[in-house]
Amino acid sequence: MAVVIQMTARRRSLSPLLTRLRDRTPGLAASLLGGAVAAGLGLGSFAVLVIVLWISSPYPDNGPGGALHVAAALWLLAHGAELVRTDTLSGVPAPVGVTPLLLLALPLWLVHRAARDVASGDEEPPQASGRTAWSGVVLGYLAVGAVVALYASGGALRPSWTWTCAGLPVVVMGAAGAGVWTAYGRPAGALDDVLVLLPAGVRRLVLGAEARARLSAAARAAGAGVCVLLGGGAVLLAVSLVAHGGAMRGSFFQLTEGWSGRFAVLLLCLTLVPNAAVWAAGYAAGPGFVLGAGHVVGPVSSNPAPLLPPFPLLAAVPEAGTGGPAHWAAGAVPVVAGVAVGWFVGRAADAGWSRGRTAGAVVRAAVLCAGAVAALAALAGGPLGVGVLARFGPVWWQVGAAVVGWITAVGVPVALAVRAWRGRTRGGLRVRLSSAGALFHRPKKAERTEKPVAGPVETPAPRHIAETPARQHVAAYDQADAYDRDDAFDRDDAFEPYGCLPPAPSAEPVPSSTPWYEDALRETRWAALQEASTPPEEPAEQPPATD
Repeated sequence: MAVVIQMTARRRSLSPLLTRLRDRTPGLAASLLGGAVAAGLGLGSFAVLVIVLWISSPYPDNGPGGALHVAAALWLLAHGAELVRTDTLSGVPAPVGVTPLLLLALPLWLVHRAARDVASGDEEPPQASGRTAWSGVVLGYLAVGAVVALYASGGALRPSWTWTCAGLPVVVMGAAGAGVWTAYGRPAGALDDVLVLLPAGVRRLVLGAEARARLSAAARAAGAGVCVLLGGGAVLLAVSLVAHGGAMRGSFFQLTEGWSGRFAVLLLCLTLVPNAAVWAAGYAAGPGFVLGAGHVVGPVSSNPAPLLPPFPLLAAVPEAGTGGPAHWAAGAVPVVAGVAVGWFVGRAADAGWSRGRTAGAVVRAAVLCAGAVAALAALAGGPLGVGVLARFGPVWWQVGAAVVGWITAVGVPVALAVRAWRGRTRGGLRVRLSSAGALFHRPKKAERTEKPVAGPVETPAPRHIAETPARQHVAAYDQADAYDRDDAFDRDDAFEPYGCLPPAPSAEPVPSSTPWYEDALRETRWAALQEASTPPEEPAEQPPATD
């Protein structure tokens, strides 16, 4: 009976592992559902867009199944996966690797929002921890992605399994990690956990309070540089489109007939505008971009491909030949980016930063900015076929190297100049405040009661030297610093130096205009105080009268 009671008592409680699994299951389920819903929303948006274009097309082909296959392929292409087109005239499969950057923004935002909502939640505490939320969202999204890749492999645009298995998880994990980090208030400790994985030599440059401050300043400056480069590329693109307006309109009407087809071409051009801005930024940086194997377009010289398809954005490509001053003016974009980076670093430079540390922060910002621009250049370009069409867009490593050179060459002098100017401003303000303190806190003549002390006679300076403004300015600064070298407002003109021990009492009577210290007056005052402090005597009680 005792054995039965013992076994029954053991079965009443779950093991710690089962308890943790039971508590974790709701959060994991919500995370998986959030990732799957995010993938479904993105896929549904692509499907609706493609179906609308298929319905409005005057020559629909392959039925709704073909349109859904195209939507699935475009959804994978938006995640950086490369597609393979099988229905070519030559019968040779042609790769399609240009990722529309505008389409990439939708999956990134959906995954980021799903991870942030699951990690934060409306409940206190949240229904899932950060690690559980990240894992669940990633697994749920990738599960839907695997199904979509299997479905798209049966269409005309088939995904490349190598790029699909490499690009899709990287995009999803990065966006989900950013979402969880945002839900927890962007703590710096999470970044330290990632930076610890770096090599020892690099780790010393990014860990620690001072290193984190310099890295934060470099990151903000790099963000400003990226914005300036992309904004400048967009301006160059707009100028080129206006300059080649006739050719652009001709290619637009030549490419298709009917309003539905023109609307589809216009929508495709709008989708590729961010890619064209990145191409223009690469053009401004110097390396330019490639329009087919062996055909480089740059500000110094342009050699575009002779057989370009009639596409409105390609009609804005500069003409072949040697570049002129109008083409060289594009170099102002990386110069402005370097000035912006140097300005941000110089303003963020602490008083304890030396010139070397300030220059090192600019170099870090240049590397971060170049890495971001190189990643965008790699996504914005890619193959559009085989042979001559195997390379399209900017070469990422060339653009990254050029951006590092431009920002380092321009940003370091600007940052040092801003740092020196801010230090000069602080020093000049301190001197002016000290001078003002010396003027407004000068002791009056009535307060100067100290007697002159015999000492060496100071030889007065010549009149033409003593009356110069510079000497008066230095004299005022020295007078203010005679009391406190650190703060000019801590001085007190009525203050006199004193020793640690009190002086010996003087044997002579203290002089006074009235005989306050005489003994008779002291005794009189003491008697008056005693009389004032003595309470009045109460009258004696009288016995009651008897009849």
